[in-house]
Amino acid sequence: METTKIQRYKRIISGVLCCLVLLGLVTGIETFLLMIPDHPPNQGTTVAAAAPGDPLWQPPPAKSIPAGPKGESILYGQSLIRQTAQYLGPKGSVLKISNGMNCQNCHLEAGTKPFGNNYSLAAVTYPKFRARSNSVETLYKRISDCFERSLNGKAPDTASREMMAIRDYIEWVGSGVTKGEKPKGSGIKSLPFMSRPANPENGAKVYRQQCQSCHGAHGEGVKDAEGIAFVYPPLWGPESYNDGAGLYRLSKFAGYVKYNMPYGTDYTAPVLKDEEAWDVAAFVNSQPRPHKDQTADWKDIKQKPVDFPFGPYADNLTEEQHKYGPFKKN
Repeated sequence: METTKIQRYKRIISGVLCCLVLLGLVTGIETFLLMIPDHPPNQGTTVAAAAPGDPLWQPPPAKSIPAGPKGESILYGQSLIRQTAQYLGPKGSVLKISNGMNCQNCHLEAGTKPFGNNYSLAAVTYPKFRARSNSVETLYKRISDCFERSLNGKAPDTASREMMAIRDYIEWVGSGVTKGEKPKGSGIKSLPFMSRPANPENGAKVYRQQCQSCHGAHGEGVKDAEGIAFVYPPLWGPESYNDGAGLYRLSKFAGYVKYNMPYGTDYTAPVLKDEEAWDVAAFVNSQPRPHKDQTADWKDIKQKPVDFPFGPYADNLTEEQHKYGPFKKN
């Protein structure tokens, strides 16, 4: 009898211990699961975190958007930047004046991503003299250029609700920057020039490996189910940016690609090597795209950027070298 009781107690104790072990395992698993982020790294739209002491530019917090008509205009401007095609594309609900791309296809995360061609400096930079137009340009003119070049379309009227909303949003994004300041993270991060020309054939290989899965084998991009806007923008062809766009300059596109692509990359952990970025930029910009009449640009040819691909030039280098490099002496 005594032996039977002892055995019964042993079974009870063993059961309790098993429950405790299982409880510990479950608790440990729950703790582990809580440590797993909701989104895999590099897939969201959060801006890169600055290292301690690193004065990396960051956009203002959403809570700083004021209430009332001004705040409503800022929010409308943000929607126009994010969903340009929805409002102003070929099937736009307001106007039909652009190619179906969204402003944030080039100005990443609605112009707020560090080194993602952001709007941090726009509000404090304009009005300013620009050598391309040989005139003092306003922020309205700069926005119009984006519509006419990157969106290969027509600009909204400067008195329109849409133009004023885009202006208000851009000014809000850069509201923490003072005139004359150029914080780290603004614009596009430059790449050192290579000592050889960028090679479109090498770039085609990089494109197939790193870009084609999103942008398509023929650079055509991917549209949404309704066919209104691009989920992944076209990199060439009739619906892409024209040859007057800023990203048609190789140095701009190479820096943009290096620190932002493949999608989800940021400047802290680039995927491409410098040479790969130059070469894939050369490949993409060697493909057919709409042409913009630029006869009125760069009247003072001495002011042309070294990588502006259309002559005449103040030097004796060919258009080929001005487009692909090398842009420095060996």
